Amino acid sequence: MSTAQEARNKETYHRFHDAINSGDLEVISKAIDEFIHPDGRFHTAERTGVTAVQAQKRVWEILLRAFPDIHVTVEDLLADGDKIVARQTVTGTNSGEYRGMPPTGKSVTYNEIFIARFADGQVADIWGVVDVYSQLQQLGLIQA
Repeated sequence: MSTAQEARNKETYHRFHDAINSGDLEVISKAIDEFIHPDGRFHTAERTGVTAVQAQKRVWEILLRAFPDIHVTVEDLLADGDKIVARQTVTGTNSGEYRGMPPTGKSVTYNEIFIARFADGQVADIWGVVDVYSQLQQLGLIQA
């Protein structure tokens, strides 16, 4: 894959995160439809049977309800062939229901790493690791 294609993949990823950081579910939903292939796969430990588009829309609906001020900072973005790897920091204040629990009013900062494979300018596969343990500790929902 050319370095030009790697640069386009990185730019697409940055544009997607610009939409995410808008805090507007409609903007995010449109970006998901634009940047993730309709048959894209979201690889998680739990098999959900839904497409990456469906999974991402649900994830952002939940996160925006729980953390209306959520912000994702891309710390590192590496491209190699048809894949990118992103190391990100997420911040937000829990002011809505999350995981069946009432809002805590607490702020969180946690890390995540995602790998995305591109095909024809769209994300075809997503793998990710999110530090949910740290997030839940900071919210006081689990003991340290």
